[in-house]
Amino acid sequence: MLIEQPPTLFRHLYPQAWWRLSKEKQIIYLTFDDGPIPEVTPWVLDLLSSCDVQATFFMVGENAARHPELLRRVLDEGHRVGNHSYNHLRGFGCSVEEYMDNVRKADSILHTNLFRPPYGRLTFGQYRALQRDYQVVMWDVVTRDYSDRLTPEEVLAIVKRYVRNGSIITFHDSLKSWRHSLRTALPQAITYLKEAGYQFRPLP
Repeated sequence: MLIEQPPTLFRHLYPQAWWRLSKEKQIIYLTFDDGPIPEVTPWVLDLLSSCDVQATFFMVGENAARHPELLRRVLDEGHRVGNHSYNHLRGFGCSVEEYMDNVRKADSILHTNLFRPPYGRLTFGQYRALQRDYQVVMWDVVTRDYSDRLTPEEVLAIVKRYVRNGSIITFHDSLKSWRHSLRTALPQAITYLKEAGYQFRPLP
């Protein structure tokens, strides 16, 4: 549970970050990390379109620079874009200045006020610096669709077990997730969530 749904104590480390939004409405926020890439992101977009679902894509800047047509398509289809650093940079092990330079390099391509740290890891100095210009977004449910230790059925079970009103749910439009669980678990998760009465929204 520490991974799939971070406990309250962990959330208090970054108190102004978004972990979960309104608890009063049956709305969830589907997010995708690590793209865009031509092998996976178009499939995700086709699926979302067929299901009439809007989402938020936390993009790696260098991927968006390589594939500007995918960045444009995400925006044209009404989805939200977030910053996931320029090259999936780990927060631990680099200075605040180095980290912020990397984030700003990505933002020169993405132009968004939303930021999700790769691996969910930030020093407190990086967190404070980010707050000046960005809304830091974490997650309420991480599906672990990237894991070679989980079957698609187990990934779906994570969604079913932990989703609740206001959940920010994380999938990945990455090759690792594609090889493991995404192509099976994502459509089944969307079907389950719709049947359970949830509405989908991009992050505000």
